Amino acid sequence: MIRLLVALMLLLALLVAASLAFGDVSLTWRDLYHATTGTGDPDPQTTMIVFDLRLPRVLLALFVGVALATAGTITLAIMRNPLAEPGVLGINSGAAAAAMAVIVLVQEPPIALLQAAGFFGAAAMALAVYTLAWRGGTSSLRIILIGIGLSSLATAGTTFLSAFGDIGDVQRAMVWLAGSVYDANMDKVRLLAFWLIIPVTLAFLSAGELDLIRFGDHSAKSLGQPVDLVRGVMIVLVTVLSGAAVAVSGLIGFIGLVAPHIARRLVGASHARIFPVAALVGACLVVAADLIGRIILPPTQLPAGIVTGLVGAPFFAYLLWGRRHGDG
Repeated sequence: MIRLLVALMLLLALLVAASLAFGDVSLTWRDLYHATTGTGDPDPQTTMIVFDLRLPRVLLALFVGVALATAGTITLAIMRNPLAEPGVLGINSGAAAAAMAVIVLVQEPPIALLQAAGFFGAAAMALAVYTLAWRGGTSSLRIILIGIGLSSLATAGTTFLSAFGDIGDVQRAMVWLAGSVYDANMDKVRLLAFWLIIPVTLAFLSAGELDLIRFGDHSAKSLGQPVDLVRGVMIVLVTVLSGAAVAVSGLIGFIGLVAPHIARRLVGASHARIFPVAALVGACLVVAADLIGRIILPPTQLPAGIVTGLVGAPFFAYLLWGRRHGDG
């Protein structure tokens, strides 16, 4: 386990270094070293590129990956469905619709307002899903089905806003909806990092409860777990994590699905092991997606959400095929 964590941290460090070095203006490793350490009389332009343009972007991608992977790990556990992720619950769509409304209806919205809108949109969707799914208790199947229905409703609202909004605002919003960290700055990084401290910590501390609930509601209740309460608290954590991530980066899909599955394959079913590995894998995936999007078709920059979609869609199909083969 320790060796795996060290290997993932080294991979993440390598991806961060590559993201700082490569782009429209590529830097040599020597230039990057001098700029980051302040030695050797670094070039002011190089320092500006590293610290003002690329460092905020790579840090934001890292934190978004951690948030989405952690939220996906929780969702897989409480839904007990290998195809479940926050998007299935409609939480991402709710956050996206609220943030879209702010982008289209408010001129140059402040960062805090955009993040707040993302959170409250996700919270409203989660509350609606949980309320409609309640019938003498919660059921993971009812939650998933209602989440899919409300997600479609939120998507329709997003489309409505795009149809009647100002063309400039709509174009900016559509780029945001594709999932990108291109407009990152240190204010966004600090806000997101501060926002994630408590929910990520609580998620890691809930590993034992998630280990118990994944065996099924009846088994968990027989062992004294208040299943409905635990599931409700976990949905709140998913809401906070997903809402914050979507508010700053748009819809970067499949990270909440791919990262937990990779972590489970690497370390087994214990959530105490899955959480740190999934967080590192999620960070690596988003940082790598943003890097690939910047360098694959220069000077065009592909949003990270498009890159993760190209990877995640085949992975989702693989999971579907595996379930069909297993059921057969």
